[in-house]
Amino acid sequence: MAKKSATRYVCSNCGNTTSSWSGKCPQCGEWNTLQEQLSVATIAGSVAHGSVLQTQSVATSVSKDQKRITTGIDDIDVVFGGGIVAGSVNLIAGQPGIGKSTLLLQLAYAVAANESVLYVSGEESAHQIGLRAQRLGTLRPELQLATSTSADDIAATIASGTYRLVIIDSIQTITCSAIASAAGNVSQITNSTQLLTLAAKQSNTAIILVGHVTKEGAIAGPKVLEHVVDVVLQLEGDRYGGFKLLRAVKNRFGSTNEAGIFEMVENGLQPVQNPSAALLSERQVSDGSVVLATMEGTRPLLVEVQALVNKTSYGYPKRAASGFDLNRLNLLVAVLERRTKLNLAEYDIYINIVGGMQIREPAADLAVCMAIGSAAKGLQLKQNAVVFGEVGLSGEVRHVPQAEKRLSEATKLGFDGAIGPIQKSGKKLTKLSGVADVRDALNKFLEKD
Repeated sequence: MAKKSATRYVCSNCGNTTSSWSGKCPQCGEWNTLQEQLSVATIAGSVAHGSVLQTQSVATSVSKDQKRITTGIDDIDVVFGGGIVAGSVNLIAGQPGIGKSTLLLQLAYAVAANESVLYVSGEESAHQIGLRAQRLGTLRPELQLATSTSADDIAATIASGTYRLVIIDSIQTITCSAIASAAGNVSQITNSTQLLTLAAKQSNTAIILVGHVTKEGAIAGPKVLEHVVDVVLQLEGDRYGGFKLLRAVKNRFGSTNEAGIFEMVENGLQPVQNPSAALLSERQVSDGSVVLATMEGTRPLLVEVQALVNKTSYGYPKRAASGFDLNRLNLLVAVLERRTKLNLAEYDIYINIVGGMQIREPAADLAVCMAIGSAAKGLQLKQNAVVFGEVGLSGEVRHVPQAEKRLSEATKLGFDGAIGPIQKSGKKLTKLSGVADVRDALNKFLEKD
């Protein structure tokens, strides 16, 4: 008598149950809705044959905690939360050509000075990696290199405990022998990651996985990939120039507010010591130009916001933004039209954040509004000041955190003060000119050249 299947397939749309998988549900006709589930008998059997877990005190587990692996690159250590935790699984993703492999080869070179490091590549040959290491000046005999696409072999190497850090480039090229599908498939990525994670936790070896991204910018593969790993890093920026930002999207061992700022030079990605000065070095003071004091993690950063306002040649005015959210721009334009005397309905509006930076924090609202007002009326700021503040739908300028740090950075670079929200509490900042709403800011601080 044939053995009864331990699995069943349930339609997520109508709930129909079948014993075999098919692309189309025979009940409701929907495609790709049948999902595999274990039968109740199988689950009950698993519970009966399971063993009781061995527990330990939380205090005991902390006492076994090891020192973090420092990379020797301060900006990377800060993003990781003080270094790479032993036994952690870290994922770094970014656009093709942004510099992921370059950065990790530099990281491997720096760590190999004190720890045993293995760099595993599934995309390039050993000769190709050697040529890049020679170009970057990262040739070190202690740094070990391997080329493989077998998750089983890599996991066995990790489980041996020979290395403190293993870098795998990339997870989309790794295949598990137990899965018949091609590399990059959802099941391959999921199972390979789980296999590597298990080996890393058992041997207390830290691993860094390189992840590809889709054309929308999301990490390729199933979302479970981001849930399984401990740290998710995103390398952002313009692949053809400008600064590159390393952000922590998820970090179980530190803050996700930190960011490392790098610049691509001949010998790889190098940390930018004073990004504000570099971003403002070629600035020309004119209408439509405003300096924003923003925050990248705990680091204050001054960037130039440029606006261009032109009479539209079409029936519908165009709105475009580089480095700033387009939906937020449309919202701010609506606020300016409703709460001030600016008439922007017949004008095209273009916003540019200089240096390829991506600004996400609401503190950029007031700077964008003042840049648009300046460009629309051909006016400039009355004083040499930076601008920051969130703008509400009523036109009010709202409080933003860390105003003192923003003002301190502006003073270092020769600015006379700042324009921002009115202080209601905390330390009195004498160089901060407070404004109640966006109309007040435009009337007080814009003048003819």
